[in-house]
Formats: sequence, C-alpha cells, structure tokens
Amino acid sequence: MSTVLIIEDDSLIADLERDYLEAAGFDVVVELNGESGLRQALAGSYDAMVLDVMLPGKSGFDICREVRKELNLPVIMVTARKEDVDKIRGLGLGADDYLVKPFSPAELVARVKAHIQIHERLLEQKKERLPRSIDIRNLTIYPEERRVFSSGKKVGLTNKEFELLMFLAENPNIVFSKDTIFDRIWGMDAAGNTATVTVHINRLREKVEEDPANPRLIGTVWGAGYRFRID
Repeated sequence: MSTVLIIEDDSLIADLERDYLEAAGFDVVVELNGESGLRQALAGSYDAMVLDVMLPGKSGFDICREVRKELNLPVIMVTARKEDVDKIRGLGLGADDYLVKPFSPAELVARVKAHIQIHERLLEQKKERLPRSIDIRNLTIYPEERRVFSSGKKVGLTNKEFELLMFLAENPNIVFSKDTIFDRIWGMDAAGNTATVTVHINRLREKVEEDPANPRLIGTVWGAGYRFRID
C-alpha cells in the first residue's frame, strides 16, 4: 500500500485530503507545519507528497527544494495563489504537478495515483537499464540496491554522495567541471555553490579510496575538474 505525506496548515483541508486518499486505499500522514513537515519527509518513506505553498515555519517552495536534494518521489504542490509565476517556480524547483485551490479532492486523488504510477514505471525502466554491478579496482557498486563496497566492506553513503559516485562512475575518464557536477547533482536552482562539490568529493574519497591522500579512483584534473579513473 502506498503512503502519502500531506503538508498542509489548514486542518480542514488536510482532513478532507486525507479522507479522500484513505478512501482510495492510501496510507496518509499529515503535518500542519513546514518545519515538522520537512523533518517528516526526510525521516520517513513516502510514495508521494502533497505540499501546500503557504506554510508556517518553512514555505512549500523551500521544502520542495530541500526534498529534491535528498529524495526521489512525486511532489504535488497546492496553493490558493493563481499567479503563473508561482506555478513556474514550483515546477522549476522539482514539483511534478501543481493544483490551485479550490480543487476537487477526487482530482487530487487521481493525480496522486497517476504520478505514483508514472514514478514506479520510470523506476522499473531505470532498473532494467542498470547493470547488476559496477566493478572497478577495489570498488563495487550495486546501482539497483544503491549499495557500495570498498575492498569487500560496505560503505555508507548519503543520497548525494551515492548520486555523485554513480554520475562519475557511469562516465569514466571524462573530466567534469565543478559547475557541471553541481548542476547535474544538485540542480541549477539549488542553493549553494561549487564548494559543495569539493566537500562531497573529499567525503567520497575518504570512504571509497584505499588511500584518500593519493586517490586512484576519483582524480583531480587541475584547473578543469574531476574524473573517475579506470585506466
């Protein structure tokens, strides 16, 4: 059974959305505050999120930006504001859909179902394309299970560390600038700068290199960027 997280400060609207989604067979968790909603999103395991824009504590736009850094799930934003600029901003931050209040609860259920189905199909297609494992020197990556082993020992990586490692490993011997890596892993609209790339590269080296001070896998090309070395 799929689980949906609702982040909505209007308890009447949240209860209505929950009733319709539960009637359609979904498990539902409701948060009425932006900050607690973000914590719940990052701590839990959800198949979709219904996210209000105007929230106390942290806006829906901020939540969407933070969630997209760590999670891959359908995000449907809802708001009473009808301006196109808000819709464009929400979709630009990674939302999958956008509903303007008042809307039919039945329409919300239909959109949640559709986006979960699309998301599941895309994941299955991606799994079919993924190799069972990537083996390079002391490193073994299992893309489907998102597991990494270095010299036979399991390595614990954050979501962004894993995405960065996969991006480099799937494009061996190609030099990528810090700007390119930041845009591909964090997104062009993400907060932060290329210093984030340096920090994550160093963390990866500490975790996957046999000698982080003299990396053999993730090499620095001075003045250009980084490359994943297989030669």
